[in-house]
Amino acid sequence: MIHILLEVFIGLAAGLAVGTGFVAFLTVLGIIPRLMQLSRSTDRIRLYETAVILGTFAGIYLSFGDEAILLPDLIIAVWGLLHGVFIGMLAAALTEVLNVFPLLTKRIGMEGQLLLLMMAIVLGKITGSLFHWIIFVR
Repeated sequence: MIHILLEVFIGLAAGLAVGTGFVAFLTVLGIIPRLMQLSRSTDRIRLYETAVILGTFAGIYLSFGDEAILLPDLIIAVWGLLHGVFIGMLAAALTEVLNVFPLLTKRIGMEGQLLLLMMAIVLGKITGSLFHWIIFVR
């Protein structure tokens, strides 16, 4: 019995740690306010909050649920593309805050090729997400 309670405690503690880390990540980077500013939709803050909460719960359910969702390849490709866009936006927000790309281009000797480097990263992320969803998830 103590064994099971210990597992429950560790699971809840890990979930709280990951959840607070995710919220801190979104808060520190200011991703949602920046998206609202860029899209000129600051009047829809409740919609953004609801989307983040529902998206988090949907991700938890799809990750830990036992049911499989069978979709056609085209929908899976679009799903993978959306995942690539999401990961790309997170990476772009992080690098914007930390000013990583200018430092990286100087370190590897590509000062004049910043656009080429960014396009390679974006296309690589999109290709990787599509490959993952079409090959492994279906």
